[in-house]
Amino acid sequence: MKSLQLILCSFFLFSYAALAHGPTPQKAKESIAIHASVDKVWDAVKQFDGIANWHPDVKASTGDGRHESGGTRTLTLQNDGQLVEELDYYSDKDHEYSYRLKTENVQAFPTSSYSVEIQVKAGEDAENTVVTLKSRFYRGDTGNTPPENLSDAAAVKAVNEFFKNGLAGLKQKLEK
Repeated sequence: MKSLQLILCSFFLFSYAALAHGPTPQKAKESIAIHASVDKVWDAVKQFDGIANWHPDVKASTGDGRHESGGTRTLTLQNDGQLVEELDYYSDKDHEYSYRLKTENVQAFPTSSYSVEIQVKAGEDAENTVVTLKSRFYRGDTGNTPPENLSDAAAVKAVNEFFKNGLAGLKQKLEK
C-alpha cells in the first residue's frame, strides 16, 4: 500500500511540475513585397531611430544615431507607451539588422522580451523588394497563470499586428 501511495504521490507531483514550466518562446514572421528598388527600401528602413517615418503605430522615435551593436532607440507608440530597443547586428551591405527590447514595458506592449530581425532583399525583378520581419519573444507575464492581456495570445497578436502595420506603412510610403 505504501508503494502505491508513493507512486501516486510521485505521479501528482510530476504532473504538477510539468504544468508549472513557465512560458515558451513565441515566434512571428511577416513579409511584404514593395514595388521599389532594394536601395530605395533600404534607405527608408536603415535609419534605426527613424522608424516613426514609416511605421503608423510609432508616434515618435529617437536614438543615438549609431548603426552598430549597442546603438539604441526609444519608440513612443500611439498609446503613448515607450519602448527602448538596442541594436545587436547591423549590415548595410546585406541590408539587414537585428535588435532587441532593452527595457521592458508591458503596459505599452505585452511582451517581456523580444528580438527582431529585419531584412530587405531583391524580389523577382529589380523593381520589387521583399521586406521580412521576424521575431522571437515571450509574453508580458512570465508567470504560470498570466492575465489575458499579458498572455501568449496577447503577445502573438500584438507582435503580428505591429509587423503588419509597419510593413503596410512602409509600402504605402514608398509606393506613392
